Amino acid sequence: MVSGGSSLHLLYMIWKRDPANPEAEMGFFDHVEALRWHILRSAIAVAVCAALVGTFYDFVFDKIILGLCSKDFPTYVLLCKVGAYFGTSSICIDKDIPLVLQNTTMFGQVTLLIQYSIIIGLVVAFPYIIFELWRFVAPALGPNEQKRTSRIILACAGFFYIGVAFCYFVIIPFSVNFAVSFTISDKIKNDFTIDSYIDFFTVMLLAIGAVFELPMVVYFLSRFGILGAKVMRSSRRYAIVIILIASGVITPSPDMFTQCLVAVPIYVLYELSIFIAARNENRRLRELNVSN
Repeated sequence: MVSGGSSLHLLYMIWKRDPANPEAEMGFFDHVEALRWHILRSAIAVAVCAALVGTFYDFVFDKIILGLCSKDFPTYVLLCKVGAYFGTSSICIDKDIPLVLQNTTMFGQVTLLIQYSIIIGLVVAFPYIIFELWRFVAPALGPNEQKRTSRIILACAGFFYIGVAFCYFVIIPFSVNFAVSFTISDKIKNDFTIDSYIDFFTVMLLAIGAVFELPMVVYFLSRFGILGAKVMRSSRRYAIVIILIASGVITPSPDMFTQCLVAVPIYVLYELSIFIAARNENRRLRELNVSN
């Protein structure tokens, strides 16, 4: 763990060190210039990824964004196989989801293409953006700290993509299937707009991707002494209740199977966070013993 004074010293060193010459001190405008180039390279990476998405927009929208409406979607195929193994068809989705989306604005599809190309470009370029952030911070770190933070950067990107994949293959398919099939009256027709679908798709992907960053958030909080493993263990019962409530909100489907698909991974992340916090505390104690 880094103490409060050490944390402030680290931030000071980040501000003072020159990436090209670590021994030289940098002024305010030197840091602004260095940061500007990191931001520029990140923006170029996002633009390149967005351009690729825009070039292959038919594949992106038909096979990825709307691909979960097909009965051949990997999640549905797997569930049908699991259901057949256990002798039940209740979890099998063997028909295409009858989802028809409406565009209600002029040039709405053009705007949608540009908007979502940028969003997907941002998601794809996320590891490189984190890498540029690390390059800005790295000159102020020692060799051991650089090695440690590089692993943290990889872990951040990994957890984010795991969350995005989990949301795409589990949460969104069940949510869309429930939203399309649920009606409170035969006289009310579900007729969704493309804007509502895309907003839901985007918010869910980014939200679940952020939720899966929980272990990394706990890592930094425990490293700076803000959150400890003991507090998390004592709050486990409350955490389980919150996770179950959040799972019910995230998955509008009322069946317990779907809610458990969301709740169980989040709870595993919580337990992993406790393990990470405990390791940080043990490391802090060893460092204090060595310093004394």
